[in-house]
Amino acid sequence: MNVDAFELLATAILLVDPQGHVVYANTAAEDLFSRSRRQLTGQPAASLFDDREQLQSSIDQGLKGIFADARQLSSLRRGGESVTVVVTTVSLSGQPWPVLVEVREIEQRVLADRNHRLIDEIETHRELLRNLAHEVKNPLGGLRGAAQLLEAELPDPSLAEYTQVIISEADRLQALVDRLIGPQRVPLNAKPVNIHEVCERVSALIQAEFRDGVTIVRDYDASMPDVPGDAARLMQAVLNVARNAAQELVIQAPGDDVPAPQITLRTRVARRVMLAHRQHRMALVLSIIDNGPGVPEQIRDRIFHPLVTARPGGTGLGLSLAQDFVQQHGGIIEFESRPRHTEFRLVLPMEPA
Repeated sequence: MNVDAFELLATAILLVDPQGHVVYANTAAEDLFSRSRRQLTGQPAASLFDDREQLQSSIDQGLKGIFADARQLSSLRRGGESVTVVVTTVSLSGQPWPVLVEVREIEQRVLADRNHRLIDEIETHRELLRNLAHEVKNPLGGLRGAAQLLEAELPDPSLAEYTQVIISEADRLQALVDRLIGPQRVPLNAKPVNIHEVCERVSALIQAEFRDGVTIVRDYDASMPDVPGDAARLMQAVLNVARNAAQELVIQAPGDDVPAPQITLRTRVARRVMLAHRQHRMALVLSIIDNGPGVPEQIRDRIFHPLVTARPGGTGLGLSLAQDFVQQHGGIIEFESRPRHTEFRLVLPMEPA
């Protein structure tokens, strides 16, 4: 059996020796357990899971050749969180390794399906708004022009105050329309982008805007290569998400149980990632994490839809445009939220979109 073939799999594979210790782990296993191959090798395979005794029993039976394969639900700890997995223990014969353990995170397929549905749903709403924006644009121009002509004919200059209101409101709506239809007009200016430089520029802007109100924490993977993309749009996407987090942090009601506002920017490399119905060998995961109150339950399913917001005075376009910019790069923005931990993950392929 050639172990090189296991490197092509998105499923975590562990090869176990007669003593029940890991002698080989593929790249997917490194990602799943958040440990290097060197750290996994030599570990008792059952010790990698929460229900160690149950897994040890399956491995022992596999070593004795009592069954061909056995499948069971289990869980493991990753980054302080519990991850539910399906573990298949396979008994091997005629191989240097008597047992193969396959570990699959059951959330991966669910997440991929959810992302596909999200992309299709957002595109439907976006197309509807684009059509509406085009219908609104021409009447707005006529309204503004008529107000300017009316202002020139007014007998009393003090009445120009009212025409200026019409003109300024028409300009505001024009800017809103342009933001709704604008991202699709210009093709990507794709070049190698250092994502940490983008993060640093966003950090500087957030700190300048919110002063000492929000603390920025950096957790970068120093080995992160450049990613192909449009630096301006990627920066705008990151800024929109980070600013949205900062705005939520500064408006939360102070109290004894409210921690100091903090945003963490974290970068990691993920492998074998499914994006837009296509599997990518490697992807960048940029996480923007805040310790705020969390996303309101009533808008979670629609948070990336245009014009959806729970913040007074918000336009509901920041996250929608961020999702649009990331999708133009062949990626997606995911999120999970609970009180004191909201995480938006910008997932971008390392290969050109």
